[in-house]
Amino acid sequence: MHFFNYRKGELFAEDVAVKDIVAEFGSPVYIYSANTLLRHLKAYSAAFRDKTNIICYALKANSNAAIVSLFARHGAGADVVSGGELFRALRAGIPANKIVYAGVGKTEEEIRYALKSGILMFNVESGGELREIDRVAREMRLKAPVALRINPDIDPQTHPYISTGMKKHKFGIPVDDAIDHYKLAAGMENISVIGVQYHIGSQLTKISPFEDSLRRILALIDELAKIGIPISRLDIGGGLGITYLDEKPPLPGDLAGKILPLLKKRDITLLMEPGRSLVGNAGILVTKTLYMKKGEEKNFVIVDAGMNDLMRPSLYDAYHHIQPVVKNRRKTMVADVVGPICESGDFLARGREIPEVRQGEYLAVMSAGAYGYSMSSTYNSRPRVAEVMVNGGEFELVRKRETYKDLIRGEMVPEFIK
Repeated sequence: MHFFNYRKGELFAEDVAVKDIVAEFGSPVYIYSANTLLRHLKAYSAAFRDKTNIICYALKANSNAAIVSLFARHGAGADVVSGGELFRALRAGIPANKIVYAGVGKTEEEIRYALKSGILMFNVESGGELREIDRVAREMRLKAPVALRINPDIDPQTHPYISTGMKKHKFGIPVDDAIDHYKLAAGMENISVIGVQYHIGSQLTKISPFEDSLRRILALIDELAKIGIPISRLDIGGGLGITYLDEKPPLPGDLAGKILPLLKKRDITLLMEPGRSLVGNAGILVTKTLYMKKGEEKNFVIVDAGMNDLMRPSLYDAYHHIQPVVKNRRKTMVADVVGPICESGDFLARGREIPEVRQGEYLAVMSAGAYGYSMSSTYNSRPRVAEVMVNGGEFELVRKRETYKDLIRGEMVPEFIK
């Protein structure tokens, strides 16, 4: 559910006409709905209220300070994968003891920063990383809390680029090697083993992979208990999908209905790392039609947002619904909606049947709140776009549009060229 709806033919973000936001802040622009964000967070809170839990928002999906701050003020924790994301989470007000640190390539500097900050735990992805955390913790005279990320080898049935839980993937420790790694961790003086973590992929639209993975992980937890390694934290990752086209992904309540019965008699704190399911449908990208171009084989709608602004269609051939900001009766057309980037792969939609588009009008690219701005770039020296948040009838800029001067900030010409 989201709060982007038409009123008398005009698209509104909550109680604000999208055209009014564009008039003030220009195009392209990302627009986020605060009440949609909170609705999604509360859906998780309500679904899992009967189990001690921490909802750790995955900052990778969208790390804008306004969004992270909103979640922090409503009790969320954070899942971070870099020192930069840790900085953002702490700055937004998320308590360190609600932050989990994931990622396969943590640097020494990032490990030190996390230990100094007092995070809840590291999600450790390899024996080498485990040894490095132990070494750094020893130098700092601290004990590092860790969970091992276990790869349960379950097919998540999603796009191969966002599947993470099978043997062939770089993530996690194979389930068959888990006991040996836990024994290694338990024998380290500066490591405190507190948890198990797994995450099998993103944009999952079925419950069965979640359930199958949990059963496999619970069997591991039982084995660990038998050898004297108790587990107090279980992190089931994220990955719950959203509707982009015609998907019917399970809701948090559906997930809880399958998972909570399996945990009923276990004294364990449940952690979750939702990202896309919190922010995906809470944001749109608005873009202006620059030109209409009729080719020999197809029609093109050329807009001012490109693959540098929204990478998902080019990267995954992902579908995002595209609709006019001002809707009226019109014929349909089949066209590629493309941007101004000098790449053939620069498109927002290909061969899409859409209402006839007119030069100068604005289009809304829906479900763009996750992996939109966070994956954007300045390719072709295009300044990154503005971001706006709406709350009821109010709206405010939450990130300024970059300028040409921003593009060269930090660059220097060496003396031997001058």
